Amino acid sequence: MKRHKSGYGFTLLEMTVVIMVMMTLLGTGLYVSKQYSNWQLGRSAAESLRTAYAAQRMYLADNPTAAVANITAAQIIPYLPNRATALPRVTSLTGASLTIRVNATPPNVNDGAGGVYDPSSSTTDSMWDVGQ
Repeated sequence: MKRHKSGYGFTLLEMTVVIMVMMTLLGTGLYVSKQYSNWQLGRSAAESLRTAYAAQRMYLADNPTAAVANITAAQIIPYLPNRATALPRVTSLTGASLTIRVNATPPNVNDGAGGVYDPSSSTTDSMWDVGQ
């Protein structure tokens, strides 16, 4: 009996190559998506810090003898835009809610243990900080 070979189908090897290319593209897309999410969190934190920094500067303009180390959040809140009733909070890369430390200039994100939270490689890149 003769086998009739059709030239219109795909071989198993061709199908495997196509599936591998699709998996590679999917993996690359997921990686880029995660990096974009991290970038968005960093930019959002920088926006919150700039808001607190502006409020801090307005407070210091009205109270020029006040020491920055003695400033509290309650003193800064009336100077926040849009009549905010609390300082903005920052979400870390792990999803934890972090506070903004206003008794330093410029303000920074408190890591919860008294340190500065800035997972970016620079302290002046406007990612997780006020910038320059």
